[in-house]
Amino acid sequence: MEAKLIGLGVETFKMALLLALPGLLTGMFLGLAVSIFQATTQINEMTLSFIPKIIGVVIVIVLTMPWMLNSMTDFTINVFNMIPTFIE
Repeated sequence: MEAKLIGLGVETFKMALLLALPGLLTGMFLGLAVSIFQATTQINEMTLSFIPKIIGVVIVIVLTMPWMLNSMTDFTINVFNMIPTFIE
């Protein structure tokens, strides 16, 4: 019983990481690109680093939303189907 709950917790963390990964990677790579651009041009404007990351992350989230929704729906259905195995 405890092993099943721990396994469910691990799967929940994996799902959260998998769903957050596209947005986080996009923000990281855009931040790196903007930092390199700022270092080469010596432009130190704070909004220059903030705005591209926000726009990029929003675009990636919109593009990956169907996949995220399907993944969350499948995970939720699996969790609901597992509920009778936890009742003993």
